[in-house]
Amino acid sequence: MKYLIIIEKANKNYSAYIPDVPGCIATGKTIEETKKNIKEALDMHLEGLAEDGLTSPRPKAKADYVAVS
Repeated sequence: MKYLIIIEKANKNYSAYIPDVPGCIATGKTIEETKKNIKEALDMHLEGLAEDGLTSPRPKAKADYVAVS
């Protein structure tokens, strides 16, 4: 499964979240570190859901760009 991640620039670092997995967030000093951290956070989040007998949310979010003039 592939989940959409949103990475945003903060003051001195980056933050990321997954729209389809509320509460799953991560930060990092670089984009690459942030991507690594959000992957680890997602793995832990999904493991926790499984341990609690809950199903993992299915990826639904999509991303695209729109041009403005």
